[in-house]
Amino acid sequence: VRISPPYRRSLGSDAGGEEREFVTKKLKAARWIVQSIENRRRTMVRVMESIVRAQEEFFRKGVAALRPLTLQQIADDVGMHESTVSRVTRGKYVQSPRGTFELKYFFSSGIKTRDGSEMSSKAVKDAMREIISKEDKHKPLSDQKIAGELKRIGFTISRRAVAKYRDQMNILPARLRKEI
Repeated sequence: VRISPPYRRSLGSDAGGEEREFVTKKLKAARWIVQSIENRRRTMVRVMESIVRAQEEFFRKGVAALRPLTLQQIADDVGMHESTVSRVTRGKYVQSPRGTFELKYFFSSGIKTRDGSEMSSKAVKDAMREIISKEDKHKPLSDQKIAGELKRIGFTISRRAVAKYRDQMNILPARLRKEI
């Protein structure tokens, strides 16, 4: 920020040293704020670009293509500390053709698939939700049967993990989902 000529004149020889010092301090503080905002913007852009690169298939194909991703992987990619990436992604959203998502949505643990690759736990939850929505409401699937269905489509997951994910998604156990 520069002081334009009219202000210089008003702070000429008539102005006391206190006024000049006051204006100088305020300008310095304003420059610092502008620079801090610009640094934060650049950091956010770098982190978001890294997330998009890591989750490119999600943006093309949807939740089923979501990959396991950790804050540390993004931190390593952008050359920052994991806590910085955590702060940058907290409470921030991205709008995409697939919808609006909190940046934290793109971070999840992984589950091994039949072919040995890893799939995001969110993709597994999405598949579970689909299986449960298509079940016979008079004979709902047990956690063991859901695990079997997931295995059939390529996810190797235990009955206990199915129960854990079902609880996280607020889906009742089979005996309570049963309609009479």
